[in-house]
Amino acid sequence: MLEHIPAWMGRLLGDMRAGHEKLAIIKAGVPADMPMIDLTSPAFAPGARLPVRFTADGDGVSPPLVWGDLPVGTTSLALIVEDPDAPMPQPLVHALIWNLPADLGRIAEGRIGQEALPIGTVGRNSYGAQAWLPPDPPTGHGEHDYVFQLFALASAENLGEKPGRSDIVDAMSGVVLGAGVLIGTYAREEAETVANASPAMPLA
Repeated sequence: MLEHIPAWMGRLLGDMRAGHEKLAIIKAGVPADMPMIDLTSPAFAPGARLPVRFTADGDGVSPPLVWGDLPVGTTSLALIVEDPDAPMPQPLVHALIWNLPADLGRIAEGRIGQEALPIGTVGRNSYGAQAWLPPDPPTGHGEHDYVFQLFALASAENLGEKPGRSDIVDAMSGVVLGAGVLIGTYAREEAETVANASPAMPLA
C-alpha cells in the first residue's frame, strides 16, 4: 500500500493529486442549494486529523458516523468515502455502501465491511475489497483529505452484490434529495534525521 512509498518519492509526488473536483458529490451533479445533511463522527471533529486508530498506522477500523434529519421522501442512503489528494488520476475510494436504510441514523465503529451487519450493500474500494480501506498516504506527500459523503436518495436500484464507485454514482443520477459531507485529515510526515548532525563542541 501507499505507506511503502519512500519519502523521497512522496516529495516528488507532492503536486500530483486527483483533485477535489473529481469527488463523487461533484460527479453526481449535486447542486449547491440542495438540502444538507448533518454528518458527524464522535471520533473526530470536522476538518480535524483522523485518530491513528482508523488508519493503516493503527488498527485500521472504520470510524463511527452519525447523521441528522433527512429530506422528506428519502427511501435509502449511500455512503462514499474518498481521498482526492491521492497521487492518482481519480480519488482513492476508501468505502462504499449502497442502499442503507433511511431510518438507520448511524454506523458504529469498525462496521463497514462486516457481512453480518445488515446496513446495505458494501461496495468495492479502490483495492477491490468490500471493506474499509484504512488511510495510508505516502510519507512526505503532505496532508490528505478523507471526504465522507452521505447521499439521501429517493430510490435505489439493485446494483448487485459488489457495486463499484461508477455504478453507484451513475445510479444516483436524478434521485439525490440531499447530501452531507464530513472531512477528516491525515498525513505521514518524514521523521527528523540527525544522522549527519555533528556532536556539540565544548566551549573553549
